[in-house]
Amino acid sequence: MDISRTVAFHTLGCKLNYAETSTLSRMLENEGFQKKSFDDIADVYVINTCSVTDNADKECRQLVRRIQRKSPQSLVVITGCYAQLKPKEIASIKGVDLVLGAAEKFNIVSHLKELTKGDSTKISSCDIEEISGFNSSFSISDRTRTFLKVQDGCSYNCSFCTIPMARGKSRSDTIANVVTHARELSEKGVKEVVLTGVNLGDFGLNGAENTRGSRRGETFYELIQELEKVEGIERYRISSIEPNLLTDEIIAFVAGSKKFMPHFHIPLQSGSNHILGLMRRRYKREWYADRVAMIKSLIPHCCIGVDVIVGFPGETEEEFEATYNFLDDIEVSYFHVFTYSERDNTAALDIRPVVSVHTRHERNKILRNLSYRKMRDFTNQHIGQTREVLFESRKKEGMMEGYTDNYIKVITPYREELVNTIAEWAI
Repeated sequence: MDISRTVAFHTLGCKLNYAETSTLSRMLENEGFQKKSFDDIADVYVINTCSVTDNADKECRQLVRRIQRKSPQSLVVITGCYAQLKPKEIASIKGVDLVLGAAEKFNIVSHLKELTKGDSTKISSCDIEEISGFNSSFSISDRTRTFLKVQDGCSYNCSFCTIPMARGKSRSDTIANVVTHARELSEKGVKEVVLTGVNLGDFGLNGAENTRGSRRGETFYELIQELEKVEGIERYRISSIEPNLLTDEIIAFVAGSKKFMPHFHIPLQSGSNHILGLMRRRYKREWYADRVAMIKSLIPHCCIGVDVIVGFPGETEEEFEATYNFLDDIEVSYFHVFTYSERDNTAALDIRPVVSVHTRHERNKILRNLSYRKMRDFTNQHIGQTREVLFESRKKEGMMEGYTDNYIKVITPYREELVNTIAEWAI
């Protein structure tokens, strides 16, 4: 392979995608590729796609058109969830040379060796049911915070979600491998590790054995206990965990941990039990409220983030108000608000009545405003306190930022000596 070749990456979607893109980048750099900015001219462009919303699909198309305008002779590779779900649709986009499905993305080196510009678009994909292996990944753009993938896929069947079709059954790394990666990251000077996956609480499942997955005797609770012992890593965060898998022992462990931060992100999706049932979620609002109450009883200063979907089919004005009031009443700190969008081959397509697009967007605005107020109130509760802040390397207009242990953003004039350090800071 020509070692003078250059490659540029663009990632759409979740933290898991960022971890995988970083791993693909290292693989190609090890083969002699020079990494370039996506805005630069490169020999190869790799777009790692998401397909949670229509916007991700549209953005992928826009990126390909942008490459065509500035560098029409470059090779364009599309991978990620969109590539697994709709490989033929992507292959029809002018300028795309290679489409890599979920099982093939980590074989990118061998595919590029056989790829020539001008050939017909190559699709390398497989039936998602055939995918059983786990590929470790982590991001490391700087030493401050790293996303470490420990789990992949999902064996749930939520009626709105395409992720099981895009990533396959739930499967995960071993505790031994995760601990090894954490030690490697510690040696690189990483201070904070964010554990990522599609369904983290399912850690220990092995999708290779049968359609429901089998457990090999390891659990997420055991994983975090072992990671606590790794020297050098000063902070861990749990990126997201389903409320039905957030056990009392996990909450109690985080409450007593010196390294796991007082910060949970717990998907809710709706505050209406009727809508939760239509979504095929595995809990009711009462259980969610119980999880939040237990966290706050043990960790009063804990930050709790929420995922919520607005405009799901069948969501009446009363059910939306139920979600609003539920989120307003419980002690959560901020929301990620998603506007429902129809996805092919999901059960939600058959649910009626459909909520108008205008109403969906209006509900999104209402909840985002509530989220802003909730985070402001959470931050105000800590004014006057001194908390530990991990400062990041990014410099913007002479300022730098960092996050407290409980995820309050701090902005201060840039000081190089603070980069990648944990400092006591008055809020």
